[in-house]
Amino acid sequence: MNRSVMSLSGGMDSTALLLRMIAEGDDITCISYDYGQKHLIEIDRARDNISYLRENGHNVEHFVVDLSSAMQSLHSALTSEDIVVPEGHYESEQMKQTVVPNRNAIFSSILYARALSTAISENCQVRIALGVHSGDHEIYPDCRPEFYQSLERAFSIGNWDSDRVSFHLPYISFDKTIILQDALESCNSLGLDFDIVFSNTNTSYNPDTNGRSSGRSGADVERILAFHAIGRVDPLQYVHDWDSVLNYALDQERQGGRDE
Repeated sequence: MNRSVMSLSGGMDSTALLLRMIAEGDDITCISYDYGQKHLIEIDRARDNISYLRENGHNVEHFVVDLSSAMQSLHSALTSEDIVVPEGHYESEQMKQTVVPNRNAIFSSILYARALSTAISENCQVRIALGVHSGDHEIYPDCRPEFYQSLERAFSIGNWDSDRVSFHLPYISFDKTIILQDALESCNSLGLDFDIVFSNTNTSYNPDTNGRSSGRSGADVERILAFHAIGRVDPLQYVHDWDSVLNYALDQERQGGRDE
């Protein structure tokens, strides 16, 4: 059995990764982060899925780390009330406004500390699992393979017993379509309802006050296109009906991420 510590945002990718690791028989500790993000509902969705998994016999440890006082002042459309979350294709230049400076380095540092502590206290090897994927590489430098290679080397230099901890990035070369297919296979093998699980996620950077996804942020568009690619209707609740958000996403895809 693998011992793993992972980042669970409450979004589609980390949820799919959690399912994969449960299916592989891992003993998992999940950490979610409140960093002052506008889409804080993602943490509620993470809690909902943890509850659903526990009800179905999968006992996953889950913690929420409050970083809001330190990070909500960082310059990003995700944390600043003065910056509007951009809409459009995920690879559009304007989506760089959604980058939170050094976010994944901060998150990974906490994950590494927890993983190393677990490795020492439980006398075992521990994997740090992250759901970063190829679709993130264009806009988010801290989701690229070379970033994690460098980070792992830095952490290993700065800690004793670092040989007990390693990064696990199974989706690093995959896109969201493959990630969804992987999640569907995991749900089938675990006897879980795929639609329930993914209705308990949030991908939107600008959900409304009722928690409904806009269908227009770059993350929304990428998710909608992935569900369309595997021939399923997204069970998530959107502000508009499925046909409307799908048509918007397809239109953005046809534009190829060009800024308007």
